[in-house]
Amino acid sequence: MSMTQQAEPAVTTPPVPGPGQTDGRTRQRSLTLRLLARPEVGVFLGAVAVFVFFLIAAPSLREGGSMATVLYQSSTIGIMALPVALLMIGGEFDLSAGVAVITSALTASMLSYQLTMNVWVGVIVALAVSLAVGAFNGWVLMKTGLPSFLVTLGTFLILQGVNLAVTKLVTGNVATDDISDMDGFDQAKALFASSFDVGGVQVKITVVWWLVFAALATWVLLRTKYGNWIFAVGGNKDSARAVGVPVAFTKITLFMLVGFGAWFVGMHQLFSFNTVQSGEGVGQELIYIAAAVIGGCLLTGGYGSAIGPVFGAFMFGMVNQGIVFAGWNPDWFKAFLGVMLLGAVLINLWVRRAATRR
Repeated sequence: MSMTQQAEPAVTTPPVPGPGQTDGRTRQRSLTLRLLARPEVGVFLGAVAVFVFFLIAAPSLREGGSMATVLYQSSTIGIMALPVALLMIGGEFDLSAGVAVITSALTASMLSYQLTMNVWVGVIVALAVSLAVGAFNGWVLMKTGLPSFLVTLGTFLILQGVNLAVTKLVTGNVATDDISDMDGFDQAKALFASSFDVGGVQVKITVVWWLVFAALATWVLLRTKYGNWIFAVGGNKDSARAVGVPVAFTKITLFMLVGFGAWFVGMHQLFSFNTVQSGEGVGQELIYIAAAVIGGCLLTGGYGSAIGPVFGAFMFGMVNQGIVFAGWNPDWFKAFLGVMLLGAVLINLWVRRAATRR
């Protein structure tokens, strides 16, 4: 028998969790925390609170016609807030979105009227111009590496000046001519600015388009490869590029989506009022961005949803019309929006911290 023996390595078996216990690796968060992790939960609760508040403060809002007005106001903001939100999830934002709406409407109106063409020609050319503006923003951003704030601020100033100068040069006025008697107007109005009856209440077609676009954006974000690319480039574009995500393509197309939204809202304004004021649109970009932020999108990118901005836009529409129906001074509107924006940011911050707390 040998004088020395080699000790066998000790084998330790981890304790088996008892009934009702889980180890740290398999522990799951509660349903409440999983719900709080959704970016739209905070704004949904806020929208419910604002809705109930104005139903009490302004009883006339309980009528069907008043609620249809609120939904219409919300839809004109919400249609643009959706692509702006996708762009923010992708890590960028667009300060030219407000004046781009007017650029699109002016292009369609002046081209159709001055050249005496079917309005659909102007509509199609306006779409091409809007997509080109978005592509330009994305291309400059990717080629220069400048922040989107500076790139789109430059585009904002260019479009604002061009809108005013070209309109005065072509029409001799600050507004375009009435195109309501031109060929194709009725068909275009039916698509972009018509109304339909629901239980005796006239509802604008933009409400339907708003919900359709929201459903489509949600599907793209959650069910497609392109949606994964949006989150990836917003979180860390260098890491996304390293795993094969086409960063330039994704960001440029996101800016083009904003251009598409600007075109659609511009066409709605044109065919609703038959004419366009060239100086409008300034400041609307902040409303769109605020609706997206209130909806849970981060300015730093990589986080958000398409449903959140729907509730954010609804809050804007409710406040805008609720103040009027309540008989308050409408000058308080912007102050109320500022409080909503700051409150939503703080609530979203608290929700994310609560959702990630172990």
